[in-house]
Amino acid sequence: MNGGIVCPSVHCCLHFPKGFIMLLIKNIGKLATPLGNTVHCGEKQREIKVFTDASVLISDDGKILEIAEKGNMPSCPSDIETIDAEGMLVTPGLVDAHTHLVFGGWRDHEVPLKISGASYLEILNAGGGILNTLRATREASADELFDRSAEFLGEMMNLGVTTVEAKSGYGLDFENEIKQLEVIRRLDRETPLDVVSTFLGAHAIPSEFAGNPDGYIDYLIDKVLPVVAERKLADFCDVFVEDTIFTAEHARKLLLAAQRLGMPSKIHADEINAIGGSELAGEIGAVSAEHLLSTVDSGIESLAKAKTVACLLPCTSLYLDKPFARARDMINAGVPVAIATDFNPGSCPSLNIQLAMNMGYIRYRMYPEEILTAVTLNAACALGMGDRIGTAEKGKQADFVIWNAKDLSMLCYRMGSNQAKTVIKKGKIYETR
Repeated sequence: MNGGIVCPSVHCCLHFPKGFIMLLIKNIGKLATPLGNTVHCGEKQREIKVFTDASVLISDDGKILEIAEKGNMPSCPSDIETIDAEGMLVTPGLVDAHTHLVFGGWRDHEVPLKISGASYLEILNAGGGILNTLRATREASADELFDRSAEFLGEMMNLGVTTVEAKSGYGLDFENEIKQLEVIRRLDRETPLDVVSTFLGAHAIPSEFAGNPDGYIDYLIDKVLPVVAERKLADFCDVFVEDTIFTAEHARKLLLAAQRLGMPSKIHADEINAIGGSELAGEIGAVSAEHLLSTVDSGIESLAKAKTVACLLPCTSLYLDKPFARARDMINAGVPVAIATDFNPGSCPSLNIQLAMNMGYIRYRMYPEEILTAVTLNAACALGMGDRIGTAEKGKQADFVIWNAKDLSMLCYRMGSNQAKTVIKKGKIYETR
């Protein structure tokens, strides 16, 4: 289930009294981390703390007890479980803040259509794309979806990811949206990673509501949202704002209804066409706006004013051969930027967040320090978890990656190779393969 991650049994069998030291990470060449609990934007996105020749103490409840540097060793028992970082780079565990993790089937047969010139919206409007995945997801059992998604999570963890957001949106009816969300909650309970749930019932218009987006939005508000809220199946509500799918006004109606039920907003905005999604995100105080390939100046201004996280997905631009988001302009304007994979079976069949980081480096022209913040603290804040994860600070969750790299520039520079050596999640050690 863990997709190549190995949890040594000697470590998992140790038992200490509550609050006792569980683990020492020693001989860290550089421990690089942003600091704080809130988004970093503008020039601050590049500000990180680098501890040299460092050590970290972790308690048995998976929290950071102490960080020492410059060769100083924290006081701890001589027989404590220890892991040697061997002078390598250590960072907080990575946060993938945008995925479509739970789905049935693949869409490899659509690639020749794209090669022949068919657009994303043309394939969707012909019954392919999201609607193709909808059919496969509806046919799959909850157990089948769980097993498949757990394997994906293992691959992600193998690449340094310790927290993942997962969206529904491949059911598009009551039964199957609930099925997806229940699988996501089970993944959070039964796998090592933290898995955050987002309700994306407004991902496309199902055939049952063809030509009637207003009716479908009303259906979601009246029939699905109340149950999602009552069962606490989702942490956020998202909408795909795009030509021929949902307008900004559709999104406003649904997202405000979800807010009244306690679900903060996310918006798929400006992926193909700029039709007001990013402007709406800032206006209603969305936690994040996502994709943003076509965002215009007014959208950037709205996001900056609200401090809405721009969750950028460079691998989707790469895969679809579309423009890359205006990351540099967004940072300069004061928009907090996160980077995620957008893992899904159609527009981005890649779960490699290290590749996304590399794209951030060479195509977004972001500095390594900005990229680190984008896949740790800012991504954590896009999930409402900035007070728990995303930085290496006393009292926060002990999520770390030991890299086969000496510094951040090498981590962002390498392309196509897994540089994660060891992943530590809530103080437990997982060796990568």
